Amino acid sequence: MSIKTYTIREIQANDNEQIAKIIREVLIEFGVPKVGTAYEDTALDIMFETYNIPDAAYYVITDDSNIIGGAGIMQLQNTTEKICELQKMYFSPIARGKGFGSKIMETCLEKARQLGFEKCYLETLPYMKNARKLYHKVGFESLNAPLGDTGHYSCNMWMLKDLKK
Repeated sequence: MSIKTYTIREIQANDNEQIAKIIREVLIEFGVPKVGTAYEDTALDIMFETYNIPDAAYYVITDDSNIIGGAGIMQLQNTTEKICELQKMYFSPIARGKGFGSKIMETCLEKARQLGFEKCYLETLPYMKNARKLYHKVGFESLNAPLGDTGHYSCNMWMLKDLKK
């Protein structure tokens, strides 16, 4: 099945169930630990409410009425610096390898700049190879230790991008 038309838009309240299902299915598919990762985040079931605050945004990508992925940005917890975190960027299998990751990340990073963030941080896992390639391609650099306090202690790869470049 190919995706001919798609839309990137801000999350709406009625998207909560679909995006939570996609994120959990992807995490299970990749064998991600269910503790210390996004899998156990209480925010997964209330994504609209979680990102419906100042200095945050979550975008979904749809093919007509079905959500096929999403990503968001929010102030990195427990830091006073203007650093946002790229969060919960996951795509259903049908959406992978089609450039949607680049498109939605570009949308998130542009929003981060508009909100005045100076850097963008993310956490990932070693076996998320395609995602890590994409992050490096758009200018994220590897770190030796985590920043802030995301609560995702099972994520052991950290990256940072300077948004002023």
